[in-house]
Amino acid sequence: MIRSHLAQTNRYIAELKTDIAREHAIVEDALDMGQSSDFAQSLLHALEESLRIFEKYRELIFAQLQRQPSE
Repeated sequence: MIRSHLAQTNRYIAELKTDIAREHAIVEDALDMGQSSDFAQSLLHALEESLRIFEKYRELIFAQLQRQPSE
């Protein structure tokens, strides 16, 4: 069960990294065009915070796996 949580968390992290890269491009494009990027920057910060949370969660999962006896 823990390994499935780890796999799911890794998928979420990969998806967030893709979303963050896309949002970075949107922010840059808006700035280059002289448009307001407030909303895009706010979303970018939220995505980055979510990424940090999932990375911390992954660390907790790794710690649990290390405490388990070897099979």
